[in-house]
Amino acid sequence: MTKSDRSTPLTISLQIPTYWTPEQAFAVFELVDELRDTIWRCYALQLQQEYRDQRRHHDADYDPIDPNDLQF
Repeated sequence: MTKSDRSTPLTISLQIPTYWTPEQAFAVFELVDELRDTIWRCYALQLQQEYRDQRRHHDADYDPIDPNDLQF
């Protein structure tokens, strides 16, 4: 681990100011929307596969039957 690695946080807390004007908030919203669209254009197939993979893992972990609540 280098010195710069130790000073770089593993996560960055995203805090949105509550004092933006509606125009500022709209500009940021448009930027995020355009960023999302651009990422989708570049990675659509990979993102679709990731959605499927995550859904499959979620479905495999989900069990609506509680074995302690069986009536027979």
